[in-house]
Amino acid sequence: MSAKRYIMHIDLDSFFVSVERLYDPSLIGKAIIIGGNAQRGVVASCSYEARQFGVHSGMSSRDAFKLCPHAISVRGNHERYSDYSKRVTKIIDEMVPLYQKASVDEFYIDLTGTDRFYDPYQLAAQVRQRIIRETKLPISFGLGSGRTIAKMATNRAKPNGQLFVPHGSEMAFLAPLPISAIPGLGESTCKKFYEYGIEKIGDLQKVQLRFLQTVFGKNGLWIYEKARGVDYGEVVPHSDRKSISTECTFGNNVSDRRTLETTLVSMTEELSSKLRRENKLASCLAIKIRFANFETHTQQEKIPLTAAEHILIPGIKNLLTKAWNQNRPVRLIGVRLSNLATGSYQINLFDDNERQLQLYQAMDKINFKFGDKTVCRAAGMNIGTRNFNPFMRD
Repeated sequence: MSAKRYIMHIDLDSFFVSVERLYDPSLIGKAIIIGGNAQRGVVASCSYEARQFGVHSGMSSRDAFKLCPHAISVRGNHERYSDYSKRVTKIIDEMVPLYQKASVDEFYIDLTGTDRFYDPYQLAAQVRQRIIRETKLPISFGLGSGRTIAKMATNRAKPNGQLFVPHGSEMAFLAPLPISAIPGLGESTCKKFYEYGIEKIGDLQKVQLRFLQTVFGKNGLWIYEKARGVDYGEVVPHSDRKSISTECTFGNNVSDRRTLETTLVSMTEELSSKLRRENKLASCLAIKIRFANFETHTQQEKIPLTAAEHILIPGIKNLLTKAWNQNRPVRLIGVRLSNLATGSYQINLFDDNERQLQLYQAMDKINFKFGDKTVCRAAGMNIGTRNFNPFMRD
């Protein structure tokens, strides 16, 4: 007989907001919206006090402040958030045998087998308490037989709580919840269920598999299992990141190719430098363009492993040509380098490019000592000033 699975899901409550409150306690108890420009930015995170007015992550800052005009706007500091995320990751790494970092503030932990020595729920609680003690951050967790149950238990435990769904009680736990609470069940699918009078997961549990497969095709089985808390998904061991990216929201919509190119060049320089500092190489590059109507296009291409911008920049410019319709103004533009591998960028440079290699080394050394963009390409000189951070999202 196989061992019972114990999957823990951790979520750092309103992570960005919580970190900001550590640095500025006067923000505690107030409606906070973290993002970029209040008129053209996007909400990256918000406090529970702001959520009460309908504000949520991903909506435009303009709409958010219409819903909650008294909210305090905070630009945000990604370096702080990354630092605290690393602290939490280190604690988890020291305490559990297997975990997956799903995002900067979300983790899945496989505690299967630990019940031979410990109470899994008590172990999970110890992980939470240590994180709270050492970081001062509020954190919630759910524990159950699979990833889906664990995540939904976390959502029920929030804010700053914990919940265990015992084996065999999954359907009873899920029954009173709205079908929209099922992770991955999209809005259009929910609307379809509403047409049939199915609003609660308990209603969905009564529907036969054959009907779901007839209406939703191959997704029918997935829905059937999720409604019953059945989830065979494995916790994938944590590994180093596989991509780095950045994007920039313009203060005014841009229709000039030169502006778009110089922004992309500056971004690519910064990302390339970061790759070299971390001894990484990329084999896929991509750009993202969001037009004024919020329609988003992406283009990508595979390349030989590299961290050299004289190779990356022509590729980025080529992708811009493919992705951009010159008749459409651009609101946001971004760059992503992915399929990362560990290695020195020297392997990309032939012997007759030794001067190029020496140039990169000199530029990196100067920029590391005196700040980013102390030395940069002429094409990027109009984009910001020293220490300009094109990775900062608006």
